[in-house]
Amino acid sequence: MPISWNEIRHNAIRFSREWSEEYREDAEAKTFWDEFFGVFGVRRRTVASFEHPVRSIRGTYGYIDLFWQGMVLVEHKSRGHSLDKAESQAFSYIQDLARAGRHDEIPRYVLLSDFALFALYDLEPEDPRDLPLFDQFHYRHVEFPLADLHRYIHEFAFIPGYKQHHFADQDPINIKAVEILGHLHDTLESGGYRGHELERFLVRILFCLFAEDTGLFERESFHLYIENRTSEDGSDLGQHLARLFEVLNTPPEERQANLDEMLAGFRYVNGELFAERLGFADFNREMRNALLGCTRFDWSKISPAIFGSLFQAVMQPKERRQLGGHYTSERDILKVVRSLFLDELRAEFARVRKNRAQLARFHTKLGTLRFFDPACGCGNFLVLTYRELRELEIEVLTTLHRRRKGEEEELDIHALSVVDVDAFYGIEIQEWPARIAEVAMWLMDHQMNLRLSEAFGRYFHRLPLRKSAHITQGNALRLDWKAVLPPQKCSYVLGNPPFVGAKFQNDQQREEMALVTNGLKHAGLLDYVTGWYFKAASYINGTSICVGFVSTNSISQGEQVGILWNELFSQGIRIHFAHRTFAWESEARGKAHVHVVIIGFGRGNSRDKRLYQYENGSATVTHPRNISPYLVEGRNMAVVNRETPLCDVPEIGIGNKPIDGGYYLFSETEKADFVRLEPQSAPFFRPWVGADEFINGYTRWCLWLGECPPSQLRRMPEARKRIEAVKAFRLASKSLPTQNLASTPTHFHVENMPDIDFLVIPKTSSEKRVYIPIGYVDRGTLVGDACFILPSDNLYYFGVLTSAMHMAWVRHVCGRLESRYRYSAKLVYNNFPWPENPTEKQKAAVETKAQRVLDVRAKYPATSLADLYDPLATPRDLTEAHRSLDRAVDHCYRRQPFNGDLSRITFLFDLYEKYTAGLLRVEKPPRRR
Repeated sequence: MPISWNEIRHNAIRFSREWSEEYREDAEAKTFWDEFFGVFGVRRRTVASFEHPVRSIRGTYGYIDLFWQGMVLVEHKSRGHSLDKAESQAFSYIQDLARAGRHDEIPRYVLLSDFALFALYDLEPEDPRDLPLFDQFHYRHVEFPLADLHRYIHEFAFIPGYKQHHFADQDPINIKAVEILGHLHDTLESGGYRGHELERFLVRILFCLFAEDTGLFERESFHLYIENRTSEDGSDLGQHLARLFEVLNTPPEERQANLDEMLAGFRYVNGELFAERLGFADFNREMRNALLGCTRFDWSKISPAIFGSLFQAVMQPKERRQLGGHYTSERDILKVVRSLFLDELRAEFARVRKNRAQLARFHTKLGTLRFFDPACGCGNFLVLTYRELRELEIEVLTTLHRRRKGEEEELDIHALSVVDVDAFYGIEIQEWPARIAEVAMWLMDHQMNLRLSEAFGRYFHRLPLRKSAHITQGNALRLDWKAVLPPQKCSYVLGNPPFVGAKFQNDQQREEMALVTNGLKHAGLLDYVTGWYFKAASYINGTSICVGFVSTNSISQGEQVGILWNELFSQGIRIHFAHRTFAWESEARGKAHVHVVIIGFGRGNSRDKRLYQYENGSATVTHPRNISPYLVEGRNMAVVNRETPLCDVPEIGIGNKPIDGGYYLFSETEKADFVRLEPQSAPFFRPWVGADEFINGYTRWCLWLGECPPSQLRRMPEARKRIEAVKAFRLASKSLPTQNLASTPTHFHVENMPDIDFLVIPKTSSEKRVYIPIGYVDRGTLVGDACFILPSDNLYYFGVLTSAMHMAWVRHVCGRLESRYRYSAKLVYNNFPWPENPTEKQKAAVETKAQRVLDVRAKYPATSLADLYDPLATPRDLTEAHRSLDRAVDHCYRRQPFNGDLSRITFLFDLYEKYTAGLLRVEKPPRRR
């Protein structure tokens, strides 16, 4: 009987390690191949011979280096030599065998090697006896280094006598795999097998699929058990699976003596994964075929980091085709892991690696670390954290136990590793992701045990499972985190709490936010993710724990900054590191449509503060003295709403707000038709400009009757119909203030009509624009409430507001609507720090450059502001005019040039702090009509 794959894997690890470290000359090639066959439990001399003669077409003889008739032909060269010649010789020998009519001797496989590299050809796809010539380029082949032999042992299944099986040549985590499992899920659910039992059942199935492809089970044991022991119609499959699950939970010594030999071959798993007794799942032929289809994928190539997300796609049928939107790319998770602890640990490893005593203490330290993810989902963050910690530990162990020349060291590999899955804790609100997280941790543990085996040449596993990650099912905002993991034992808190905007929270979530914010003023404006910040701040009180959370970038922009961070700062929280806004990506089908930040914080200051900035996909890191809540260098303070401007400048207000149901607004055509019916209405039509009209360059019309004399209005029946309609619309509203407006139906809810030309600032503008399109509107135009109005024609105000300095403030302080800028009077404009007492010459320079911007715009009368400020289409002369204006505004602030947004915003926050402390006074520029 062939030896087990686990034993073969153990032998392969030892063989590749020995021959890599102690390579002997070609004279010992026979020893190499004898030991190679020994890896698979086969004595070479019983199946294959060296220097096997073959007669060529010319009548001369060649000699095959190693030949197993009908099975494999081996050609080798000296280490480091090209295998091209060996390849040519091998296929030439096969042609010679065919010409000589020795078809029974023609091998299925060709193996080439230089004792450091293997190349294996499988000739089965085409029968070589039917080929007049043998072309190696037509056959499937694999190449790999000696050190990776244990990864390719199944390619050599023919040596120990196992039946060879090739997996489908496709991405093992592709949508097809999910659809197959999804089909199984759906058919079971439609048959009445659902809820907790279905979730548990599929978790076990996925574990078995993974286990048979990674060496936890014997190769193909799960597949063969289903195929050979169950009826083709699937009628008894549920019973057999239930029996298998029972066996997997039973130690060998407690199993029945007459247990089916295939079941007896499965290893004891434990870990409570198979402990619960589930009801039988009733299968049919189609469902059995679906499960067998699942076994044909190579699940070993699936990273346990996405194991849970794949399962999530299976459990959520509507979202299966968006596999990838559910889970985060490893690259982005590692941004948290590296910044929070890994970079620091690796730096410490580099410092102590040459001191054996210090290195041993460092290894012990790794075993004491505890990690906590209070929103762990399927465990992605915990799984990758575990992987990185085990990778580091393996490096430490190989350094600690590196053999000196002539030194022999006997090691108990099972006692080497001190990092285990029970050092990881999590909270998850749903049951099945919590269970998936536990399983994913076991699977990653097995992968890392194989890595440790590779490093030391001895096979290492942890079956039966005796430890598991501590995943608590519950609501993280209601649970006491200290009951999950006492903070005195915790080292780091990390994760990706749920993204739910303030306006999209359900009643339960609002109740939870009220619970954790404990009466904080304006807490209703905070996103759901901030609840984890408040819980973490309380949890780490009195400790040195550092926290790293991924969050929507809204918590570092707009109103939320002041509400959240001023409270956290008052509790002693300080930001230790931050990744500024970047796109949060998924692993499979492109990018998720969300922009995020990563914020690391703790009690008190950190000695090494780091700030990561992303541009064009690459990151740069700086080491600021302090990180402000806007994630720039600055002080621990946040801007809050102000009712009046910080500086002595005009106030801005919103435009007109009719609340008219659209009855007073007309397109060009509608206006013409109305005037044709009611000629007396013509003088009362005024141009109407909202944010969309202003930016995109079109005009609508508003029938403004607020100043129409009653006597004239009585003679305008069509206008009166509009008034009646507006009145009825307001009375029908559920809002009492709107109902009250019905008493004055010719007037707007908000009326803002300056008697001079004035500035318009759209409330919402694309973040892709370098500048918000700000501009002047004639005094006769009515501007809607989607814009702000600054009642001044002073070019100095226009110049500063459309400058790079003001845009730096906007980008960091304003809120966002999706990703677009959402300008605010109270937060952005009223808090903006205008230049400190600029000279008349400086102001005149700004006015001149501002007029130049307007003049260049006027050169393109048929082009909208949207097109003029499209970053891919902005005219060169407009770009140059803005740059010139930027320099003029910069000089009003200081002589030294600014080198980008970060230097500008840092300067502006310093200036803001001085203004709010009352240390500076700004003179008001003269108003000019």
